[in-house]
Amino acid sequence: MKKILAIAWKDAILRFSSPSEWLFFIILPIVFTFIFAGGVPTGDEDNRIRLVVVDQANTTISQEIIRELENSTSVRPDVLSLEEAEEQFDAREATAVLVIPAGLDMEAIQNGTAQLDFRQPPNNLDASIAERAVDTAIRRVSSVASAAKMALDEAKARGTFESAEDEQAYFTQALELAKSLQADAPERVTVIQGNTPDDFAYDPQANVSAGQLITWVFIPLFGISALFAYERQHGTLRRLLTTPTSKATFLLGTISGQVVMALVQMTLMVLFAVFAFKLNWGNPLAVYIILTCSALAAAAIGTAMGTFIKSEGQAMGLSIMAGMMMGMLGGCWYPLELFPSFMQTIAQLFPTYWSMQGLLDLLLRGAGVTGILPEAGVLILFAGVFFSIGVMRFRYE
Repeated sequence: MKKILAIAWKDAILRFSSPSEWLFFIILPIVFTFIFAGGVPTGDEDNRIRLVVVDQANTTISQEIIRELENSTSVRPDVLSLEEAEEQFDAREATAVLVIPAGLDMEAIQNGTAQLDFRQPPNNLDASIAERAVDTAIRRVSSVASAAKMALDEAKARGTFESAEDEQAYFTQALELAKSLQADAPERVTVIQGNTPDDFAYDPQANVSAGQLITWVFIPLFGISALFAYERQHGTLRRLLTTPTSKATFLLGTISGQVVMALVQMTLMVLFAVFAFKLNWGNPLAVYIILTCSALAAAAIGTAMGTFIKSEGQAMGLSIMAGMMMGMLGGCWYPLELFPSFMQTIAQLFPTYWSMQGLLDLLLRGAGVTGILPEAGVLILFAGVFFSIGVMRFRYE
């Protein structure tokens, strides 16, 4: 045990011999998490997606559409002039812009000539959500006009009207009745929340906190390969042959030391998310099970990499590249639901995917210890396979 602790302490001294290591250990991870999560919430802010609305019609119908958008749970309309809206859209300060053109009135809806202008950037999730909210608002407003029009057509078929004024008066009366009936309509849908996991779970602060934690911890654990290369280049591994230190003791000391440092780093990032974003990580035991399994899987991959790499420079470059690639493909940077289905399948080949899913189970789906056992099991499988490769291929020279 003393040899293991001595090796782990030696590696810690080597790693933190440069003050810049603190930059990558805790400072940059926290800064990136804070920036990508959108800063600290105030607690009373409106989290709905901002939708810029240009009301060129300024009619009863356009006001009804804006009123419906204000009642939406997903978007927050912000009425601006066309010039301001285009300027913000071009500067990417507005996610989506809805332009209600002049001439949009009941007659246009009645004649079927009404058109709206919705502008959105490509492949933007928030804009897609805003588009659905606009569709819903328009359908609610249009349904009232459609009901009034159907009543008018039925009356016209019976030859009820003697003049155009009579038709308009009837339509206005039918419109008011339709609006009244819609407002008084009883709830026809009873919402029952089931226990089936949702297909799409996204919370910016939760996803960013989990994703940044995994990315910034996996990269230094892959860097175990650089430790092996450093020892090999400086001949210290050869000198171990003259001491009563076994290969197992050396590997256990090196890997356990790095895993403990990773757990300290992850604990600091978890606490930052708790205090900065008020995130609830759930059961502490479940959190440390998934964190420990993630650290073991990453350390095992770093150990296996270290048996293939010749120099410290190669190890550093490959560790960063592998960590960034696995983080991106594993869903740590963007929700996997934005990827094509075949990429979502490929993502399951990476341990970062299982770490991310385990943490999201805790953060967003309220899972406990039993809920994260499948992800933990897969991570342990990764650790077992790559540790076996690393131990079998390990050489002192």
